[in-house]
Amino acid sequence: MNADDGSRNPADATPADVAAAHRHGAFFGRRKGHKLRAHQADLIAHLLPRLALDITGPCPADLTGLFDAPVDNVRLEIGFGGGEHLIAEACRFPEIGFIGCEPYVNGMAKILALIEAGEVRNIRLFAGDASELLAWAPVHSLARIDLIHPDPWPKRRHWKRRFVQDTTIAAMARALTRGGEFRFVSDISDYCAWTLAHFMRRPEFLWTAERASDWREPWPNYTMTRYGRKAEREGRDAAYLSFRKIAESGPAQDR
Repeated sequence: MNADDGSRNPADATPADVAAAHRHGAFFGRRKGHKLRAHQADLIAHLLPRLALDITGPCPADLTGLFDAPVDNVRLEIGFGGGEHLIAEACRFPEIGFIGCEPYVNGMAKILALIEAGEVRNIRLFAGDASELLAWAPVHSLARIDLIHPDPWPKRRHWKRRFVQDTTIAAMARALTRGGEFRFVSDISDYCAWTLAHFMRRPEFLWTAERASDWREPWPNYTMTRYGRKAEREGRDAAYLSFRKIAESGPAQDR
């Protein structure tokens, strides 16, 4: 995609065009669904380069410096989908910087439209692998990480593709501040059990639930995503798991 070439309709952008844009610090489109509308493609071509993180170089000493206005701390949302939750959080907490990670081109186009419409100033975006972003981020640079309705990879042979693994938990523990939080939401009971089992054997994290309502009910002021509302309509209850970082990274403990 060449923003200077007026001979092409931006909506005709191909995955190769998007990948080329990312190599110039703009965007890496790993997956693409329906064809982008002209305005969506224009946002990717012109707004996204101003908001996209380029992790090919050294990371800054402090992620708060990525934002134009001063922010107190930084949160990360992995796989923001349509962006409903991320936008709501950014608008509720203008004093906090937010990084949204989403590999789908169409999801990125949706949140760019919301950012433009709401003139949201405290969001930065990354269109690649969240594991790579965590490896790039400075130690103790994130106050919270959210993973909301991730792909459950239900087939056993695909479980290794789930984001929650011992290696990614260690990476999150490295990036989170002491007392930082990881939030996980899913309506797939198997993935909830998987996540709970993986975190319970990690000495870096403490499951914060004290009563059943702590994981059966959403957090106060939680913004339901489009997928979450669909799950509710279809009778699938979600679990809301929260883990607080209480120690530095270490080997998994057998229990």
